[in-house]
Amino acid sequence: MANLWRSPPGQKPSLRTELLINIAVLAAGALVLAVASALLAPLFGSDWGGALALAALVVADLLIFILFGRYLIARLISRPMDALVDATEAVAAGELTRRAPPADTRELDVLASSVNRMTDRLLDAQGALVRAEKLASVGRLAAGIAHEVGNPLTAIGNYVEVIRRKGADPEVIAAVEREAARIDAIMRSLLAYARPGVSRREPQDLAVIARGAADLLRSQGVLRTVALEVHVDDQVPLVTGDRTALEQVLVNLLLNAVDAAGEGGRIVVSVAPTVLGAGIEASRRLTDQAGRADSEDRDARRSGRHLAGIADGTRAAQVLVADSGPGVPVELTGRIFDPFFTTKDPGRGTGLGLAIVQRVIEDHGGRVDVARAREGGAAFTVTLPPAS
Repeated sequence: MANLWRSPPGQKPSLRTELLINIAVLAAGALVLAVASALLAPLFGSDWGGALALAALVVADLLIFILFGRYLIARLISRPMDALVDATEAVAAGELTRRAPPADTRELDVLASSVNRMTDRLLDAQGALVRAEKLASVGRLAAGIAHEVGNPLTAIGNYVEVIRRKGADPEVIAAVEREAARIDAIMRSLLAYARPGVSRREPQDLAVIARGAADLLRSQGVLRTVALEVHVDDQVPLVTGDRTALEQVLVNLLLNAVDAAGEGGRIVVSVAPTVLGAGIEASRRLTDQAGRADSEDRDARRSGRHLAGIADGTRAAQVLVADSGPGVPVELTGRIFDPFFTTKDPGRGTGLGLAIVQRVIEDHGGRVDVARAREGGAAFTVTLPPAS
């Protein structure tokens, strides 16, 4: 049966209203049938046939009430609740990708959305736990390697100086020094990932940091082979953090984008406000027509994401770095932030850059995600909570 009461456009009907109106219609129909039965009773006469006919009308009235009531309860309550229970049972069994389907009524749809948000937060917590375990393992590994490799590396440096004084081939000496410096850089990156230094947290403007990172790389000539666009919203909330660490995050993401885009490629950096946990991820960007409106009360982009300890609906800050490169294959998105994992050719990366990015951002209470960019490559999105 079609809904007898229509909600405003874009809004689902209330379960209470649906039940009240449908039950009222059913009761009215039953009353009409009862009145009709009373009026028709004299026509049946006083014999057994008339009594049976009247009883048949009463039974028909009850059957209609029961069958329609059963259909109504199944459509509005039982089936949505069964689907919700199935989803929660699947999540309890470890199927964390399962989601409760949307319901036809407002109250049950809100309940399904709440269950899905709970599942999303459970996934985030599970991911954070796995990363914490990896971090502890890498920390122990880094401490051991620093001790075991540091001393031989110092000795290698001393021996290089000795053979230089003895007139060894300068090209060979330069090659040994270059490789030793590479080992040292890997060690320092590993220690930086496992044991970040104590930083001073202050309110920071991500727009200023993003522009500073772009200017730094531009002055070094790193960006001369690509076309870089930086777009900044004027209503991005401040974040609490360490400026140097956050700038290093943007530098790492831009360097990765330059490598991925290649000569003649395109890189887009967008800094804009976002609303945490506001349903499905908004596909529009600051550069889109809807995002460039001058209205003071324009809505921020929906993030569809959650941050630990931050309520959904909070207005946060978001930085997008997208490139026109080959992108990250879907099957590798779950590993792209793992230490020592890299898609670059051998010798072109240590696989610690993105791991350090994620380490710094999570240390600031935020998160970093990767998806397919409309430019064709990868789109890294950094989401940070607002300064308190």
